[in-house]
Amino acid sequence: MLDQLSRHGLIDLDIKVNGDLQIDEHHTIEDTGLALGEAFHKALGDKKGIERYGFCLPMDDCLAQAAIDFGGRPWLVWDAEFKRERIGDMPTEMFFHFFKSFSDTAKCNLNIKAEGTNEHHKIEAIFKAFAKAIKIAVRKDPYNDQLPSTKGTL
Repeated sequence: MLDQLSRHGLIDLDIKVNGDLQIDEHHTIEDTGLALGEAFHKALGDKKGIERYGFCLPMDDCLAQAAIDFGGRPWLVWDAEFKRERIGDMPTEMFFHFFKSFSDTAKCNLNIKAEGTNEHHKIEAIFKAFAKAIKIAVRKDPYNDQLPSTKGTL
């Protein structure tokens, strides 16, 4: 799914993860989300000129929405339910935790919603929508180098 983020977000990702998978995948997934969010927070710097907000994506039987605001306040709204315990090797309960970890360290509002019948399609659509939202939000506006805030701070 991180490949979806990279490809659809036009983001170069080189992630190497070394975790305690012999115990379970919880901390490895959590730490990956935390590190990725922190990398985005650092990469955005002062945020001047970014679009700031960013997507709704249909995929086969699913519809996924990912709205993001790199406004400096972490928050996650998660409206996606899974009927299967795992998708591939990943426990479905960890998808929420991954995005919460990202939101906390990226200091962004993240609102994710998905509906559909195929569990794999739902999570794939979520990651693609997330990637598109990030792509839009971090894009620099060539006509505006202002901080995208009426308060003067993000």
